[in-house]
Amino acid sequence: MSCKVAQQGHIRCEHQGTVARVTIANQPKFNAMSRAMWRELRAVFEHIQCNPELRCVLLAGEGAHFCAGGDISEYAAFRFQQASLREFHESDVWGGLQAMLDCDVPIVAQIAGNCMGAGVEIASCCDIRLAAASAQFGAPIARLGFPMAPREAALVAREVGLGVARQMLLAAQILGAADMKAAGFVSQVLPDGALAAQAQASALRIAALAPLAARLNKQTIRALNQPLVPVNKGYAAINSVVNDADEPYAYAASAEHREGITAFLEKRKPVF
Repeated sequence: MSCKVAQQGHIRCEHQGTVARVTIANQPKFNAMSRAMWRELRAVFEHIQCNPELRCVLLAGEGAHFCAGGDISEYAAFRFQQASLREFHESDVWGGLQAMLDCDVPIVAQIAGNCMGAGVEIASCCDIRLAAASAQFGAPIARLGFPMAPREAALVAREVGLGVARQMLLAAQILGAADMKAAGFVSQVLPDGALAAQAQASALRIAALAPLAARLNKQTIRALNQPLVPVNKGYAAINSVVNDADEPYAYAASAEHREGITAFLEKRKPVF
């Protein structure tokens, strides 16, 4: 049985008994997230939330990588206008992340290869994170001339810790699986060849336990973590990390934003 997804099928969802296997599938781009994929992610997790038969979600990337970030090839079409940039982050991206955060079914992340930017955000919505020894984590968007959106940054900082968030966002530092385990973000670091089997075993172990208890535990943990950033109350909760709490996307038309993305697409070093 498969979850209903968009025709492109870049977020795949298959039911294996009481376990939903969700795959981020954009392998030619190391599973980078397109706008359509963010919308598919939301649809998939809304479906999972409404299915009482499911007891665990196993989330992985297709092939050798988890998710290398956003699909930068799309960015020039919408990132340089403030309204469309806001729509992308507040509707497309946060819609997908919020659906994961709202999901009462436990989520196990199987993280291999690159887990960058959007990948770190998606992994931050998971309950148990297992990583291959060779996995790499980061959010080097400073090289592209733009910050992480406020709500997304709050989510990542809460899960990786402020110190690691500063390394990722301010220094564009890439961290290894052992570093992320030391930070408490990753539960286990496994040999590359053992990751898939252990992730599957973890999902099956959770699925064999009491499903109502799991859902209630997730609701309790969610309540303990609230509020992250109030959805309809502006950005008062994170004033300290944005220059203008009312207009966090005012940088859309800035020269360095355009230069960072243009340089990436032209395969050259940006000049800031």
